[in-house]
Amino acid sequence: MDLIENLIKDGWLKTPGIVEAFKMVKRADFIPEGMKNLAELDEALPIGYGQTISQPLTVAFMLEQLQPQVGDKVLDVGFGSGWTSALLGEIVGQRGKVIAIELVPELKEFGEKNAEKYNRGQVHFILGDGSKGYEKEAPFDKILSSAAVQNEIPKDWKKQLKIGGRIVTSIRSSIWLLVKRSKTEFKETEYPGFAFVPLVEK
Repeated sequence: MDLIENLIKDGWLKTPGIVEAFKMVKRADFIPEGMKNLAELDEALPIGYGQTISQPLTVAFMLEQLQPQVGDKVLDVGFGSGWTSALLGEIVGQRGKVIAIELVPELKEFGEKNAEKYNRGQVHFILGDGSKGYEKEAPFDKILSSAAVQNEIPKDWKKQLKIGGRIVTSIRSSIWLLVKRSKTEFKETEYPGFAFVPLVEK
């Protein structure tokens, strides 16, 4: 049984649009040369500069919490390999928009190149400090960060999110889901027991 079938069988992948994106966007296209044979492993793999391409189970869980929809505008913070950006691009479709932001120039180039063949203009790759969000394109329907915030969720993310919008990020070894109920009120849910590389900030 392949990786995606296992993720569906074990209940990590549920939503049709997310399942379809996982099937369409091949993880092997986002892994450095010489490691592509490891693409089907359900584990994080190094991509250089102290960063990894996340474990598929973790990405599936985060996207299921984020619940991106067709037409959404999504901010993808610390995109690294470009895999999550391409998955999000597939889900939001051409009516949607993904702003993918990465601080490490070499990774920005690597991730953008990897995602090229999946990008039909809906994913925009930007070099910058994602911990500050991206004011120019705010407000966002959804914000995803696959790298761990060390203490608290950046205020800029909360400010740049639409009411009703969702933030999915990690704080140390927990995944957090924040749903914006009003300008100042968020419903927060913690899911412990995950492992992440830290978010690189300037």
